[in-house]
Amino acid sequence: MSDAATIHRLGPRNAHRLLGCAVFDHAVDPDELGRFVADPGCELVFATVKGVVVGFCSGSVLRHPDKPPAFFINEVGVLEAWHRRGIATALCRKMLRLVRARGCKGIWLATEADNAAARALYRGLRARETEGIVVYDWDGAMDG
Repeated sequence: MSDAATIHRLGPRNAHRLLGCAVFDHAVDPDELGRFVADPGCELVFATVKGVVVGFCSGSVLRHPDKPPAFFINEVGVLEAWHRRGIATALCRKMLRLVRARGCKGIWLATEADNAAARALYRGLRARETEGIVVYDWDGAMDG
């Protein structure tokens, strides 16, 4: 990881740092950010360099009555100028440690088959790659 990058766990005291940052697909909505921070099932870690947010990893705890909690990594993003500096790896490692400490027994995510960079990242983190999964969505959930 870049020596200049610092990884933070999102909480009420630092949530304001995400407002106006360019790392997300869309502008951060202050109301949604507040709901995200208040939800104990949501986790987000973010990286800063000289006070600027350059990357993040977010996800949610998944619960079911007959299984231990699992964790779904919803999104990992790093500003293009900061690619290939180990920031995404550091963010994912932090998230994995965090959710394992919370008792999550399974951690998973999905990415596009042609997303070579993401697939290399997850392989480098020793994730198992599965095949034959088909994703269905409603109401534009996969539209980004």
